[in-house]
Amino acid sequence: MSALTDRVDAFLAHLAHERRMSAHTQSAYARDLGSAAGWLQERGLTDWGRITTADLREFVAGRHRAGLKPASLARLVSALRSFYVWQMREGLARRNPATDVRAPKRPVRLPETVDVDDLAAMLDVTPEDDLEIRDHALLELFYSAGVRLAEAVGLDISDVDMAAGEARVLGKGSRQRSVPIGSRAIAALRNWLKVRPQLAAANETALFVSQRGSRLSRSSVAARMQRWAQQHGLPVHLHPHKLRHSFATHLLESSADLRAVQELLGHANIGTTQIYTHLDFAHLAKVYDAAHPRAGRRADSDEA
Repeated sequence: MSALTDRVDAFLAHLAHERRMSAHTQSAYARDLGSAAGWLQERGLTDWGRITTADLREFVAGRHRAGLKPASLARLVSALRSFYVWQMREGLARRNPATDVRAPKRPVRLPETVDVDDLAAMLDVTPEDDLEIRDHALLELFYSAGVRLAEAVGLDISDVDMAAGEARVLGKGSRQRSVPIGSRAIAALRNWLKVRPQLAAANETALFVSQRGSRLSRSSVAARMQRWAQQHGLPVHLHPHKLRHSFATHLLESSADLRAVQELLGHANIGTTQIYTHLDFAHLAKVYDAAHPRAGRRADSDEA
């Protein structure tokens, strides 16, 4: 299979070194293209340049029948398209057979959020030890700035300007942006920085460190966050992205400035941010159904 996989390996190297894609995306593309290469090899197709749209449609359909979810199928098709764009640029293929391949439509999944009052009750507490002081600072940062998990754990002390109330984060595609930090989060971060030296190893630059003194891992953040939620009576499962969703939704409900929310979240495409307008409408529709005296007759009139 070397003729197929060698080209995939070269493309993955391009993603890592030229496009600087995240390790997570590289891993996903490696799985998707490796799966495609294996399927083609089984059918005696050993030249990416000779693959047709029909071949790729058959492959994607087979993955669909095997139970691959719509989101994963969409990523698979995206990986194939990107792979062929690169091949054409390198003179390794004359056309992109993946252009006309369509993945099944993904159902619109509205992001889950946490109620404002529930969040306030969970955050307005006094931490009892150094680790809780760190966790409290993390939670305040997630909700105050809407940062991603990778962005939060990647922060160094030098990335945060307490006086200006902002942080410099490295987002997807190695895009850097500045995010404002609210006064509650600043206060929580100041408390953490007072006790951080008791945990951090010498010369450690990470803002958030573990008990071992090194940079805090993503898995540790997720586990500690859920532990915090359970201890402080939050009635829903909590994870970093749910706080990011809550940040965006609550901000959009108050300001209705979609472009500003896009910038704060670090979305390259405003279409990604628009999911929060659907969420806001879903909330309004729920309020309407519960409060309007004639809302209950909508279904009846639709059926007439």
